[in-house]
Amino acid sequence: MLPAVSGATAILCKVSPAHESSRLSTTLCGIPLKTPVLASAGTYGYGVELADLVDLSSIGGLVTKGLSKEPMAGNAAPRLYETSSGMLNSVGLQNIGVRAFIQDKLPALRQLPTAVFANVFAYSVEDYVAVVKELEDAEGLAGYELNVSCPNTTGMIFAHDVALLCEVVAAVKRAIKTKRPLLVKLSPNVTRIQPLAMAAADSGADALSVMNTLVGLAIDAQSRRPRVAKGFAGLSGPAIKPLALRLVYEVAQVVKIPVVGVGGIANGIDAAEFMIAGASAVQVGTANFWDPQSPARIARELDGFLREQNLPNASHLTGTLEFPK
Repeated sequence: MLPAVSGATAILCKVSPAHESSRLSTTLCGIPLKTPVLASAGTYGYGVELADLVDLSSIGGLVTKGLSKEPMAGNAAPRLYETSSGMLNSVGLQNIGVRAFIQDKLPALRQLPTAVFANVFAYSVEDYVAVVKELEDAEGLAGYELNVSCPNTTGMIFAHDVALLCEVVAAVKRAIKTKRPLLVKLSPNVTRIQPLAMAAADSGADALSVMNTLVGLAIDAQSRRPRVAKGFAGLSGPAIKPLALRLVYEVAQVVKIPVVGVGGIANGIDAAEFMIAGASAVQVGTANFWDPQSPARIARELDGFLREQNLPNASHLTGTLEFPK
């Protein structure tokens, strides 16, 4: 499996003995976070499944599996394939549906002293709004993350079209009466991400998650067939980190709302790099598959880096990248 920390990085990532630190405390769209390190959607289940493996109160927050109006079975197997530097997945947003989530999962989640964001997915603007309206009547959520960019479904990808993106973000924002913040997760599978980021911000997004997975393909040379049943799949993990860093930087330059960095984060130095590029917080995804405690571990490593750098808070890293003149 992929290594958690390797090479020179391991020397820099000194683990802090405490899982809570004033250096790590922050806010995202007004939501208090113990640390700026969250678990990404689709990699932590609904959170409660990992309660026996992870102290969920020790992580900055978690984003649930994508929730749709009705239950979805997802794509056919095989739908995961480990690459040499990452992972391909074509799960297809399998989920129990928003009503079952509210009834069966949310009661336990609302007991956590951890920010929980519901990831929302749909094939139409009307269904996006319907899911959010269901969640608006429930207690225990800090906010929403609008998944408009998953490459593993046959539905329309709203994050590829400025007009469609504006329509869905504005409609969902109008449906939110609780003042919970709305994060919008953007796609890297576009020519230029900046116009889409600005469109989402102008339409009411409170923050942007950058980025989702890249469309990839793995082939079995012996059978001459794809390694994943659906063929194309979403690439995540360390392989995509350089691209994710670039997109976080580019988005942070053109919007005034917070950016949440996502893509290949496996240790505290990775998290620091995303914040330096412009992120206010980060999400850990693929690393959770081989180490469910990654969000807490990465936060401790980030705390150690901040201590070495004599920085009072992680927010002092945000947007500090300097290019050579």
